[in-house]
Amino acid sequence: MERANLFQLGIGLETGAHAEDTCGLSAANDTPDIFDETRDDHFIRRDGRVFAGTHLIIEVVNGHGLDEEAGIQKAFRDCVTACGATLLHIHTHKFSPQGVSGVAVLAESHISVHTWPEIGYGAFDVFMCGDADPWKAVDVLKRAFATDDVRVKELLRGDGLVTGAAAA
Repeated sequence: MERANLFQLGIGLETGAHAEDTCGLSAANDTPDIFDETRDDHFIRRDGRVFAGTHLIIEVVNGHGLDEEAGIQKAFRDCVTACGATLLHIHTHKFSPQGVSGVAVLAESHISVHTWPEIGYGAFDVFMCGDADPWKAVDVLKRAFATDDVRVKELLRGDGLVTGAAAA
């Protein structure tokens, strides 16, 4: 019976999801070489820096259609395509009397939103790792919500946490 309980928790399943990644280990000390360009971990390596991904905080201002759940879902799909990401799942919720919240779960991370259509405002997060380009979502959102007023702040998630000294 104990083994059945462990199976329900996913322990012991041969999915690979619970196995430790040994890709890119240094033979000298069995620690990962995070700067190894051949690692398949989706970290971004650019200009001598290693970071988990690019996270854009995108504010749609004076937008139209921010109360339309189907339009939000289409915008998510269009962003995924434009950015070169991989869609896993979309979940949205329509509030009453107005507003939509949603998330698109990606292999590369996520896109999320909460809208205040009564003032034409949508708060989007676009976070992607690997080869996906979240900056391509900006023009998609401008078109989707018929506005030129889209404000963006960029965060490089995990930037500075992995250094040459830490990886050595």
